[in-house]
This record gives sequence, structure tokens and C-alpha cells, in this order.
Amino acid sequence: MQILASTHAGALLANYLCVAGGGGGAGRADGTGAGAGGAGGLRSSVTNTGGGGTLESAFIVASGITYTITVGAGGAAGPNSSGTSQGGNGVASSIAGTGLTTITTVGGGGGGKQGATAASGGSGGGAEGFGSASPGTSFAGAGTVNEGFAGGVNPVYADDPFASGGGGGAGAVGGNANNTTGGNGGVGVQVAITGSLVYYAGGGGGSAGGGTAGTGGLGGGGAGTTNSTAATAGTANTGGGGGGANNYSPSTGVAGAGGSGVVIIDAGAVAASTTGSPTLVGTVYTFTGSGTITF
Repeated sequence: MQILASTHAGALLANYLCVAGGGGGAGRADGTGAGAGGAGGLRSSVTNTGGGGTLESAFIVASGITYTITVGAGGAAGPNSSGTSQGGNGVASSIAGTGLTTITTVGGGGGGKQGATAASGGSGGGAEGFGSASPGTSFAGAGTVNEGFAGGVNPVYADDPFASGGGGGAGAVGGNANNTTGGNGGVGVQVAITGSLVYYAGGGGGSAGGGTAGTGGLGGGGAGTTNSTAATAGTANTGGGGGGANNYSPSTGVAGAGGSGVVIIDAGAVAASTTGSPTLVGTVYTFTGSGTITF
């Protein structure tokens, strides 16, 4: 336990940012380009919140109440396998304590594998880049209201290089692919809870075999693969989605995992105690791993 400077009688009003883990990109499989992971859900009482929603309200913290902080892990990258190549979903982040309606955010949706709809989540995963038998037969994952947006698709029949859709971000839908270019990841949102504007929760970029892979969305989204490169993982503690892999890549052309989430709290005062070793700047506590805080 870290014992800090002072305690406070009565109630405080705390602003917060709560970002879940991003979804993993899907792994390559025979005859497809795999979709990118969606960003973790984002809720904030400062500057911007996710999904185009209205800012959240700051919450009241009471002296002596211990609040449990959970920081969600990023989703696993899908393996290079035709059977199990779907990207893993990110894990929820939350703030919970007696008298508080738990604040929680949904993990990002994993990228779509061949023949399957991408996973829904805080932001949805991007669709795989092979249109099966006709246009419009690969489907992106949906986002969560007030947390993030849906992933992108390839809206036409996808032939070589099987470009795939980008993952959704907290600030925008994932980009659609065409037959040569993977969709870009949806942009995250900027939040200034630490004192400066920082992007969080960007979607992963879609893959493309011999074409151009999609870029990751601002806010930690990882780039997709081309023929001979590995996708980029989502950036840790941003909730960014992982980039998608591609069928035409060699063994190095693997998908990217999702980035872990983050929880930041500013009650305008120093806490009585914390666990989990959050960083402290002024009165701003940044949890990059799970822990507790008591005022």
C-alpha cells in the first residue's frame, strides 16, 4: 500500500477517464484478409467522451470509501489458422465502490475472420476482406452507445489482395476497404484530464496483401499488414485496436494484439491511500493496472 499525504472529510467531486482494452486483429486464413480490432470503449467526464455521446458527469467520492479500479487487458491477436483466426475481444475497465453506480466500459471487438462477422464491443472489429460469394457478405462489429463506433467493411467482392476493414474508434467508424487498400482504423478522441490533449481508443488498421494496409487510428490503433510485414499491436494503456493480418503474408505477417486500457481519476485532492502503484501528477491518478484508491 502507498500511504499518501492527506485525508479529506466529506465528499469530493472526481472527474475521470475510463478506457477498456482494445480488440485484437484477426489472424490470416486461407483465402482472406483478416479484419482489424476495434478500440476499447471510452467514457470520460472531461473534454470528450466516446461514440459521439454527451460528456459523463463527475462522480462523488466520500472519505473512507475504497474505490476499486479495474484496467482491462487488450484482446489477443488471432492466430494464423483458418479455423480459429478471429481476434480476441478486449477486457472491460471499471471504477466501482460503495454508493457509486459502477462506471464500466466495454472491451473492443476482435477483428473478423473468414466467413464470420467481426465482434461487437466498445468499438466494433473490422470485417474480413474476402466477400465470400457476393458483395456485402462480410460484416463489421457494432460499437457501444456513448463508448465507440462500428468497424469498417469491404463493400465490394474482395479479390486479391483481399483488403479488410478497419476497426472502429471512440471518435469515428472504422474505414472501409477497397480491393487494393485496407481500411484505416477509426480515430479515437482527445481527452485533457492529464492537463494536455491526448488521443485514446483508436481502431486498428485493416490488412491488404499486395496493396496498401490501413493505418491505425489516432489513439493507439495498430497498423494492418501487407505481404511481408507483421501488423502492429494497439498501444498499451490507450485501448487501441490491433491491426489485421493477411492471407498473402508469410509467417511473419501476424495480426496485432489490442492495447490495454487505462483509468485516470482527478478529484482535486491527494488520496489517503492507493494500491496498484498508479502514477500521481498533482492530483491526477493514472492507473495503468488494476488497484484501489481511498480518499
